[in-house]
Amino acid sequence: MNAPLRRVGVIGWPLERSLSPPIHQHWMRKANLREKTYEAIPVPRDELFAFLGRLAGDGFAGCNVTVPHKEAVFSYIESHGTLDANAEYLRAVNLVSIDGSGNMEGRNTDGYGFIESLREHVPNFLPCRKAVVLGAGGSARAILAALRECKTGSIIVVNRTRERAEKLLRELNISNGEVFGIGDIRTAAENANLFVNTTNLGMAGSLGLEQGVGIAPAEFLKGLARDAIVSDIVYTPLRTELLRTAQKQGLAAVDGLGMLIHQAVPSFEVWFGVRPEVTPALRALLEKELHARGNSG
Repeated sequence: MNAPLRRVGVIGWPLERSLSPPIHQHWMRKANLREKTYEAIPVPRDELFAFLGRLAGDGFAGCNVTVPHKEAVFSYIESHGTLDANAEYLRAVNLVSIDGSGNMEGRNTDGYGFIESLREHVPNFLPCRKAVVLGAGGSARAILAALRECKTGSIIVVNRTRERAEKLLRELNISNGEVFGIGDIRTAAENANLFVNTTNLGMAGSLGLEQGVGIAPAEFLKGLARDAIVSDIVYTPLRTELLRTAQKQGLAAVDGLGMLIHQAVPSFEVWFGVRPEVTPALRALLEKELHARGNSG
């Protein structure tokens, strides 16, 4: 017989000091779920499938999935459970749930988190006229799919490897998309009213955005529409060079912390049947945690 499903957590490898535990632990306190636990669980690649096979037996109601396991978890659940339409479309899973009979479902809430973060900052912004997405990795994939769903007028992908970006647009069936190389980022950004950095450029410990792109953010942001939003999925530091530059130019700036918080909402709801609130108090708690780590920017 399976153990009571009281445990949830986040898995990845290597798993740095994730902010997912404080998010869910805050909501657990608010919902008085004292018997539940949320854990950070480093799982090596070669142990992933064995870990997933033990989830229900070990008392897990599910888990969140972060890099590098999202595609591998999709592959496992494709053979051992069910997938929602968004996970099938993206071929990646960031939310696993287990029901009382031990059945496993995989979902993807990354794009949802991104869109809800934009709506939190500028409620009537969407759909946007022209979006520019820097990067063509897994995060870009989820964000591009969400922008397609929101009926964005024109979608531009800027990437160092054009072939990879073109392949991504084909796989996502984005017919109103176009690809630009890094050297053409200024042209790509002209009159766009959304610019999103989906790369790790500007993240603590990584190359700065200007180093990675070869052009200062002030140069390519000045061509954006005056009502543009500039978004960065990076949240370490919280105020990246890109966002600081956008604010200096009078543009709306949306950091990556909002996306992280909002993508967690469906997880908590599916595991515990309670829809949690995204509040200023929760954000303040996470900002305090980032400041303690020296990552507030």
